[in-house]
Amino acid sequence: MPSDSLARAWEILEEAYRAQMEGDYDHAVGLYQQSLAIHPTAEAHTFLGWTFHFQGKIQEAIDECKRAIAVDPNFGNPYNDIGAYLIALNRLDEAIPWLERAIEAPRYEPRHFPHYNLGRIYLAKGLLSRAREEFQAALELEPDYALASDALAHLRRMLN
Repeated sequence: MPSDSLARAWEILEEAYRAQMEGDYDHAVGLYQQSLAIHPTAEAHTFLGWTFHFQGKIQEAIDECKRAIAVDPNFGNPYNDIGAYLIALNRLDEAIPWLERAIEAPRYEPRHFPHYNLGRIYLAKGLLSRAREEFQAALELEPDYALASDALAHLRRMLN
C-alpha cells in the first residue's frame, strides 16, 4: 500500500533527521537513502542534501535539492538551499533565481530565509538599497529573525 510505504519512509526520515542533528552525518545519509528507496519525498532529498552540505559535499547537496524539486516543484526549501549553497561557492548571480523561486514556492513556510539570503548577495554586490529591502522583507515575515536584524543594523552603520 502506498500510504504504508510513505508512512514508513517518513519514520525513517525522522530518524535520519535526529541522527543529523546529533552530528552523525554518515548514519543520517544512510537513513535518508533508505527513506528515499521506500518512497521518494522532496523532504528526504532536501535533508539529504543538507547533510551532504555539512559533510562539505556542496555539489552533491545541490544535486539532491534538484532531485527534491523534481519530486515536488512546489516545495520551497530546496530552492533556498541551492541558493545558499551557491552563495557559499561565491556564485552569487547564479543563486539569485533560486532564491526568487523559493520566495514564490507554494509550499514553503520560512520565506524569510530567501529574503535574507538575497540581502546577503546584494550587500556583497554593493547594491545596498536592494540589500536593505530584502533584510526588511525578511523581518516583516519574521520580526525576531536575528540574522536579518543584525544585517540591517550593520548596513545602517555602513551608511552613516
